[in-house]
Amino acid sequence: MIRKFGFTLIPWLALLLAQPVSAQAPKKNGATISGMVLGADGKAVTGASVTCETSSGLTPRAVHTDAKGRFFITGLKQDSYDIRASANGAYSDWERNIPMRKNQTKEVTLQLLNGNTAISGIIPAKKKH
Repeated sequence: MIRKFGFTLIPWLALLLAQPVSAQAPKKNGATISGMVLGADGKAVTGASVTCETSSGLTPRAVHTDAKGRFFITGLKQDSYDIRASANGAYSDWERNIPMRKNQTKEVTLQLLNGNTAISGIIPAKKKH
């Protein structure tokens, strides 16, 4: 009887203790860059990667967007930051030199460019000398 009860209780405990994984929630310490990632079609992108680094290229970080395409990069120190989003082979332009002060919050929208763009053309044959 105890054995049967234990096997029944384990899955319920696992469900109770499991924590959902989503975009980083806002913190009160440090500055925060939050925003949304939109696809080339203008719709919110779930699970997009948002990369953030200081404008001097130090301390890179990455977060992912939640089910509504929102992201939060928290705990930032006073500095200037560059951010960019990517998903499924598409990238946004870099948003550069975003100045952040202590405990400041800024909102940024990143738009992914069409990831299926390719360079086409004819490469001329090399001339023999």
